[in-house]
Amino acid sequence: MAEESCLHIKEITTVKHPKRQVCEECAKIGEQWVHLRTCQTCAVTLCCDDSPNRHATKHARASGHPVIASAEPGERWLYCYPDDAFAEY
Repeated sequence: MAEESCLHIKEITTVKHPKRQVCEECAKIGEQWVHLRTCQTCAVTLCCDDSPNRHATKHARASGHPVIASAEPGERWLYCYPDDAFAEY
């Protein structure tokens, strides 16, 4: 599943999926989002970098949680921020 160079993705054994199709931070401030990503450490679902607030990236930087999964229906991929690594599952 993961690239050999990324231990963070390699450590993911069960992919966390969103509880709801909503950016939890955008919902609090009444903003819109483009796509959703789910943190694979704490399962929070946040907006992508194409969204105005880029909450998923902000969360990864602030928390140190390295891996997100696409929360978009039909998409099955993981991304690791520190290693800039991508893997489909």
